[in-house]
Amino acid sequence: MPPRKAGADHYNLKPMKKAIILLSGGLDSTTTLYYAQNKGYKCFALVFDYGQRHKREIAHAVKVAKLAKIPYRIIKISLPWKGSSLLDKKLKVPVKRQFKGIPSTYVPARNMIFLSLALSYAEAIGAKAIFIGANAIDFSGYPDCRPNFYRAFQQAIKTGTKAGKIKIMTPLIGKTKAQIIALGMKLGAPLHKTWSCYQGGKRPCLVCDSCRLRAKGFSLYNRRK
Repeated sequence: MPPRKAGADHYNLKPMKKAIILLSGGLDSTTTLYYAQNKGYKCFALVFDYGQRHKREIAHAVKVAKLAKIPYRIIKISLPWKGSSLLDKKLKVPVKRQFKGIPSTYVPARNMIFLSLALSYAEAIGAKAIFIGANAIDFSGYPDCRPNFYRAFQQAIKTGTKAGKIKIMTPLIGKTKAQIIALGMKLGAPLHKTWSCYQGGKRPCLVCDSCRLRAKGFSLYNRRK
């Protein structure tokens, strides 16, 4: 009788579940990636080049993916109608805003577009989940970062795909930025390699929404340590 080959069946191990990670190179998506890995998922990253003001976040996303030792794809898409100060350099990125209303940095339907492409990828490779670092606590007020949007998208997956059961995972949706940082630190995520600033300078501007939320998070995290 021939010897049994070593493998998952031999050791009675289940193959790892696959997951798609939307990786922007920022603090939230990086923490989400390491959270998914900690939960036992084999992760595949999607990094989007969608005509944003700068390419720094793409470079940081690639660095994070390489550090996490996961495969990644850079998806280039065009939104020629713009409609956002992140896409149109003629529009100014708001600074020192009071976080009231939806800012000009909102990119129309961005997360819906990204999730749709991630969903297609997930179906194609048999992934069971899509992870996104959306947050509805310390955030700029984007409508596609709110829990009800993800519940609605989950229903669309159920009714509009062959797989039907792919889960949208938003582990950070109800956390403060300080809690997200604490989780990232606990998981060993390389937060020092992330980029959050909406501007594309050599250093973060420190006055856009994203910089201020990041600074507030680290300040509170350091106070509570």
